[in-house]
Amino acid sequence: MITATRKVRICAGHRVCGHESKCANLHGHDYAFEVTAVVASGTYGGRKLDELGRVVDFSVLKDRVGGWLDREWDHRFLLWEDDRQADLGDEEAAFGVVRVPFNPTAENIATHVGEVICPDVLAGTGVDVVRVVVHETPNCFATWEHR
Repeated sequence: MITATRKVRICAGHRVCGHESKCANLHGHDYAFEVTAVVASGTYGGRKLDELGRVVDFSVLKDRVGGWLDREWDHRFLLWEDDRQADLGDEEAAFGVVRVPFNPTAENIATHVGEVICPDVLAGTGVDVVRVVVHETPNCFATWEHR
């Protein structure tokens, strides 16, 4: 299988609701997302690459996936919609809080990007995302893979 991977970086905060240690506190990361795409089934008449020999131009992944991450999550604070301990009420939007439908662990973020965000923003491009790696630090990351 031939893949194309684009790395995208954002800065965002979160807290892991129910965490047994300091990650239960509000904190932030310089996140790095690695998004890996393959040619969708049936695209390019069954060939694995386009007429130029690519899965997809890297700028498509940057503009579509990176653009979404930049607009929606960069310099924002991700909080689980069920986390009422960190409830800022009507002030949440003013503080850049984004309520997400999952506890914002690296694993859940990778899953959400791979299963929800990428299919939406890459619709019509002829590629499918098969892997998303979310780096919270240079040493800690989680990987979602399409099965």
